[in-house]
Amino acid sequence: MPEVQPHPNHPEGGRKYGKYQMDIYGEGLLKNKLPTVTTDPNKLEEQAKKYMGARSYNYVAGGAGERATMDANRLAFRQWKMIPRMLRPTTHRDLTVEIFGEKFDSPIFIAPVGVQTIFHHDKEVGVAEVAAEIGVPYILSTASSSSIEDVAKASGDGARWYQLYWPQDDELTISLLSRAKKCGYKVLVVTLDTWALSWRPLDLDNAYVPFASGIGDQTGFSDPVFRRKFTEKHGKEVEDDIFLASREWETDVFSGAAHTWDQLEMLKREWDGPILLKGIQHVEDARMAVEAGVQGIIVSNHGGRQLDGAVGSLEVLPEIVEAVGDQITVLFDSGIRTGVDIIKALCLGAKGVLIGRPFVYGLGIGGKLGARDVVRGILADLDQSMGLSGIRTIADCNRSMIRRVQYGGDRNSSN
Repeated sequence: MPEVQPHPNHPEGGRKYGKYQMDIYGEGLLKNKLPTVTTDPNKLEEQAKKYMGARSYNYVAGGAGERATMDANRLAFRQWKMIPRMLRPTTHRDLTVEIFGEKFDSPIFIAPVGVQTIFHHDKEVGVAEVAAEIGVPYILSTASSSSIEDVAKASGDGARWYQLYWPQDDELTISLLSRAKKCGYKVLVVTLDTWALSWRPLDLDNAYVPFASGIGDQTGFSDPVFRRKFTEKHGKEVEDDIFLASREWETDVFSGAAHTWDQLEMLKREWDGPILLKGIQHVEDARMAVEAGVQGIIVSNHGGRQLDGAVGSLEVLPEIVEAVGDQITVLFDSGIRTGVDIIKALCLGAKGVLIGRPFVYGLGIGGKLGARDVVRGILADLDQSMGLSGIRTIADCNRSMIRRVQYGGDRNSSN
């Protein structure tokens, strides 16, 4: 099996991600070797289902209620069509972006997905390792099955951000932020829409929630404040009663009680880097984020996993960018499956995008190398499609390159 390669130096203009296409053809022609993970976004979920256990597959593929929000996310992309330009010098593209003063090789970020050990034993540390290899920033979930410290070590010199499921206990919250800062996580991503778990039929029908048995609780179980308070309250160590410790952690993180805008002041005091609020769908909330003094927002509906029947994230992106895009950084999440999806989100004003389910499907199929190859494929598709559209740089992605066209026969695809 091929090994993870070290992070090489790259010429001006960043990595040449489109080369991956020729690598695939070359492997097939010269070595009779086909891709382990399908390159077809409409077949990726189906392939993953064959490799994953039923509970693991249902956990990632499922959504809230009847999955109407998931459908809305994909349908929203189908309503926007590319308008390619010709005879432009796009042979050599530059995918680099600058966000919060840091230059990245592309506008893609690995979304914070928890409990990755249920998909493959490579889990978060493996995905963080290959993300660094291909130059994609890794966002670590609070619901990780690897510790903050272990993921940082695996990431090496790769860019990494920390996603917070915000506990009710301020001392515990401060401890998590302190650990993340010490381990080189540069940006804090605060998820606002998951203070309680939604109604998820695919999990409910199997009575399955991984956190109840300690899976995805490693952030808490490795935290000195949580461990001290658990021992003081129960007179035993976390390892002595995993089920009780799991309930204690869940009660604090998924408490059923939402935080309020004024409580952001505590996070601002304790975190000296940029803060992004994830889960913004309403333009008024975007304006309130500006008033709260945070540095950015992520337009997201949690990939349709929280509120059923919600608006597709891409649907609200333009109005949010128009309202606050000149004041704070706007990133996009929920529904990205292809390189062209990324172009559309960028043309509508996003500065970067998060990739979630696709890399998880790759992880389930082929471990960390499967996750890597899915992301490499999306990057290659982005690179090639930019060239074919007449777009040379990310800055050239603008509204003139797309048009809203509502075809009655359009269908959602690749949830």
